[in-house]
Formats: sequence, structure tokens, C-alpha cells
Amino acid sequence: MLTDDGWVTEHLRVGGSTIGCRCSIDRTGVPIVHVHGFAISGAYLMPTARALAHRWSNVVPDLPGYGRSERPDRVLDISALAEALTAVLDALEIEKAVLVGNSMGCAISLEVAHAAPERVDRLVLVSPAGGVHNQPLVRALGQLARDGLRENPRMLPVAVPDYVRFGPLNGLRLFRDLTHYPSLERLVRTPVPTLVVLGGRDPLMPAPARVREVARLSPEHLTVALLPDAAHAMNFSHPDELAGTIELWLDDALREDGGLPDGVRVVIPHGGAPPRP
Repeated sequence: MLTDDGWVTEHLRVGGSTIGCRCSIDRTGVPIVHVHGFAISGAYLMPTARALAHRWSNVVPDLPGYGRSERPDRVLDISALAEALTAVLDALEIEKAVLVGNSMGCAISLEVAHAAPERVDRLVLVSPAGGVHNQPLVRALGQLARDGLRENPRMLPVAVPDYVRFGPLNGLRLFRDLTHYPSLERLVRTPVPTLVVLGGRDPLMPAPARVREVARLSPEHLTVALLPDAAHAMNFSHPDELAGTIELWLDDALREDGGLPDGVRVVIPHGGAPPRP
């Protein structure tokens, strides 16, 4: 179905289920696939996807159980969602993609990159939650509550229907799984060029000093960017800054010394832009 803003909505058959997927009409270059977080559909990722669609094909799927997709018999964990994402790539005949994950979408994207690095051209991890900083669960729930107060209020009518549809108990179980996901360990062993984008107002992320420490231990093809004014869901709240940062990085033009979107800071721990694979 063609929409009035230059996108089409497709319904794919994946593993016997119907998957809803928004696709930009211009499908040139390596496709950029946006991967949503827990208990929410891909709708909140659309501002950043639209900002990138002037140059590349962009795809925003709703994974099984979310948004316009059918609900499976059980809530899928991160591993199963990664398998579903790979199946979506197959259904769209995408051999290789740039994956742009947010929150739990980062964990899903990391799993795809580790399992099938040949399918991932580059990896963008926006607010990669999970791990020690989000433990125990009660601490993570407090972080999530604080973040909710910092997000753009215009996201409420986008997110609340998704959360209600997913169900609070399902959301709690999946969020608990996310807090135990070893994001840091998987990140520092990323097998593909990776950009991490963090918000300075995101309570689910560690402090900038810890980020820089981790960056120094990371592979040469990992770059970290900071958006000081952003919280967790910057794909919705700061699409121009995020898209501009991603675009520069994909062009191998992300530098500390100029040309960055307003307010963006870059940590390039090894003294240069990430190499092409």
C-alpha cells in the first residue's frame, strides 16, 4: 500500500506469520533496516528513517508480536527476534544491510551481526541497553521511569497504544531479559564496523567517562557519538541529529573537528574513522 509520504507498507509472510513492514520507495544502495525496542513497534523510528530516505533505501519492520505484525503464541526472546529479523531480510531479498537498532533493537542487531556478519554491512547501535548498568531489575525499572519523564511528550500517542497492546506482564518479562543481555561483551567483540550513539540524558546508559573507558578497549572499527541533550528514544526526539551523524559515518566523514550536527560529540578511540569492511 502506497502512503502519501513516499513510503509503502508491505505485509510479508515469514515463518507462517504476517510481518508488517514500512519501506521507502527509493531502494538504492545498501538498505538501512531500523530495529525497534521492546514492547513497541517501529512507528517511533520513522522520523529518523524518513530523514535518511533521501539517499538510501530504508526499511522499518514490526517484528513478530509488534505493531502491524501477527502475534506468535509466545513472546519471542532476543535470540528468536534476531532470527525473525534475518528472516525479514530474506523475505525482502536483502543480502546485506545496515542495521540501526534502538534499545532492545541493538541487542537484536548485535545477535544478527555475530551470527551472520556477512549479512551486516555496518551496525548502528542507538542507546544499547542491557547488562550490569541495568541490574538489578528494580534499578532498571527506575531508570526506565526517569527516562519516560525526559522523552518528547509527542511520543506518547505513538508508544502508549503499542505498550498496551503488548501487555504489561509481557513487557516486564522481556525487559528483564534485556537487563541480563551482555550488551558490553557483545559490543566490544562486534565483527563489523559499528557506530554507537548515546544520549547524555539517558538514565539507562552509563556515564560518559565509562563510555570512553569502554571505547578505548573496543576494536578499531567501533566509533562512539554522544548527543548530550537526548534521552533513550532519540530516533524519535532527535531525528535530524541522529540521521546526520549516521549519514556522516556511512560516508566515512565523521570527525571530531567539524561538520557534525549541532550538539553532537564524537569519541574515536583509535584516532580515525572506522574502515570500510
